[in-house]
Amino acid sequence: MTKKERYKQILDYFRKEMPMADTELEFGSVFQLLVAVILSAQCTDKRINQVTPELFRNYPDARTMAQAEVDDVLELIKSVSYPNSKADHLVKMARMLTERHNCEVPADMNQLLDLPGVGRKTANVIQSVAFGKSTMAVDTHVFRVSHRLGLVAEKDDTPYKVECALTKNIPEEDIPRAHHWLLLHGRYLCTSRKPHCERCGLSGVCPTAYHHR
Repeated sequence: MTKKERYKQILDYFRKEMPMADTELEFGSVFQLLVAVILSAQCTDKRINQVTPELFRNYPDARTMAQAEVDDVLELIKSVSYPNSKADHLVKMARMLTERHNCEVPADMNQLLDLPGVGRKTANVIQSVAFGKSTMAVDTHVFRVSHRLGLVAEKDDTPYKVECALTKNIPEEDIPRAHHWLLLHGRYLCTSRKPHCERCGLSGVCPTAYHHR
């Protein structure tokens, strides 16, 4: 099977099975999405969705969070991973938005990366989900599933290399959904410790199917 054929079969499957794939994070604005994505690093979306309602009731936008004390934010997010650094990042991020961007989250990649707590993955999520750009965020699920399905080569051993390989081979209009396709597939079927190959509709084209049992 050629690389082109592999991509076509896999993308056709996802288009059919998950036509409306989207983020599972809950938010009411671009700012709240950014907060949720920053919090979600090394943490489950389920946990983040338990934490953010109270956080957003207290600090619904950049202006209110910019006025917060780090310890007050920490108290509301203490059940997530790395709460101390994340609380510090959130307050500093909100203050930078207030001072430089009129409290609005920028769409520009470099301006996003300047924000405290925002790395390339987070910036790509914001560009894709909030602004509809064809950017591919590579988290641990996307990284793992891309390799297992043979979409990327073994030499693509960093998130950035995987991002480049995927965006080169996936049609531009599919890229925003493809991030969620791969992520959700990794979250619920192609799990890290024990992939559920027996329930996977891609096992027939997956070069590593059943090898992890």
